[in-house]
Amino acid sequence: MSQLDEQDLTRDRILQAALESFAERGFKATTVRDICSQAGVNVASVNYYFRSKESLYKEALVYSFKEVDRKYPPAVLASELLPPEDRLRLFIRTLLLRLMDNGQLGLHAKLMAREIAEPTAALDYVVETVMRPRFEMLRTLLPDFVGDGWDAADIDRFILSLIGQCLIYRHARPMVERLCPETMSSPDAINRTAEVIFEFSLAALGQLGTGIGQRT
Repeated sequence: MSQLDEQDLTRDRILQAALESFAERGFKATTVRDICSQAGVNVASVNYYFRSKESLYKEALVYSFKEVDRKYPPAVLASELLPPEDRLRLFIRTLLLRLMDNGQLGLHAKLMAREIAEPTAALDYVVETVMRPRFEMLRTLLPDFVGDGWDAADIDRFILSLIGQCLIYRHARPMVERLCPETMSSPDAINRTAEVIFEFSLAALGQLGTGIGQRT
């Protein structure tokens, strides 16, 4: 193995340890020493590969998105070759699967939940490089369902309402598991939940498209 290969492996090991530590304890409570101990490297390694704890944290966030995108590719959602309904169904299903992943990728949802609850400077970077392009895709897609006449702020409200239907299953998971565990008890149940969210949203958007409540 070449020295460059060893460096790449060391860097990835630090990133993985950082992702796990930040997801479990948050940015403030996690120390560089904690991460290095978990990764089996000396403390100077963080400075060598990432320069600072803040830079490492940002890299860990980006790394978590890349890992999730590898399992749940988002590119197909933007394909204009698909009918609008199929694109919306895929978006909802992909988002819910990402949020409910119980495996290694579950760290991503944990980390993002912590970042949203206690934002750091890294959130601006993540919003601009990862979230905004997907939000813009929905801004382009939703007028297909609700028609013209809605201002941009209302379109954004529709998008946030749609996303919120998915987020509650993650952020209120302990409550959902106690109130109605059958909604997320298995992969089939999660797929069914995604389909219900799609059907509910499609009906609501269609009603809005008839002009009810529409502003001119």
